[in-house]
Amino acid sequence: MDVKDEMEKINIVTENHQEAEVGDQATGLLGSTKAPLSTWHHKCASYVLALRPWSFSASLTPVALGSALAYRSKGTLDPGLLVGSAVTVLAVHGAGNLVNTYYDFSKGIDHKKSDDRTLVDRILEPQDVVRFGVFLYTLGCLSAAFLYCFSTLKLEHLALIYFGGLSSSFLYTGGIGFKYVALGDVVILITFGPLAVMFAYAVQVGYLSVSPLLYAVPLALSTEAILHSNNTRDMESDQQAGIVTLAILIGPTFSYVLYNSLLFLPYLIFCLLATRYTISMALPLLTLPMAFSLERQFRSRSFIKIPQRTAKLNLLLGLFYVFAIILAPPGALPNL
Repeated sequence: MDVKDEMEKINIVTENHQEAEVGDQATGLLGSTKAPLSTWHHKCASYVLALRPWSFSASLTPVALGSALAYRSKGTLDPGLLVGSAVTVLAVHGAGNLVNTYYDFSKGIDHKKSDDRTLVDRILEPQDVVRFGVFLYTLGCLSAAFLYCFSTLKLEHLALIYFGGLSSSFLYTGGIGFKYVALGDVVILITFGPLAVMFAYAVQVGYLSVSPLLYAVPLALSTEAILHSNNTRDMESDQQAGIVTLAILIGPTFSYVLYNSLLFLPYLIFCLLATRYTISMALPLLTLPMAFSLERQFRSRSFIKIPQRTAKLNLLLGLFYVFAIILAPPGALPNL
């Protein structure tokens, strides 16, 4: 009996051990399916972060402004062309951000204190950034082709504006590298202001016009304030890397003066439009408290998150500007 009892105990232990092995194998199989899913989600999040989505206000608000101006001129708005314009401009903007990330890292400009951690912390590899940039430029070209099929804008005019913007987004840090020779501010001022507004406007109405360029000025100044705050914050690291920006050339004091000019000149323009044409143009003045808060932060040289906060102001100011144009009485605004 004792022998039988011992044998039964051995069999029970053996069965439990086999069940445990099966359980471990099942857990291993489940883990092998969950791990790739977790890795895939992490990879997608890394790609999104690499795009610097906080900066997309600089491209979305010009598209909204150009479309609003087209609506006032034409009386109608094509939602498909609006979405196509937004996708096209966002794709080129995102690709430009990736080009910036790649060349800043390869030139040793990005460092441990940089906001852009994509390559510094090895969140993505350089080849991943390059492939993603090529994908976005391709997406932009396909979106531009879609716009040509459904818009009445001439091909040569569409290509001129689109490839002008695409070239600027690449050459900002790639190729010539305008950013590194104190010309980056000019590129941003033109690309994410008049050019983007004109693109969205022309796609809707089917022709080029001068008026969108004039209406783009307040938004272009606000967008340039984002870049200038970023360059002022990074003056020391940029000097160490051997590059030259406008902030370095004019120094901290004049950088503060320039930032304030970029920040508050749009409000002066809105005041003139509101008093001379229509009161709806006073809507962007609601963002003035944010502008004063940014001025105080810049003056105290507390540059933590100041480009992101300036981008937030740019987005809100742009949205109020768009609403002001839509709400203006017919014929109240000049050249519309």
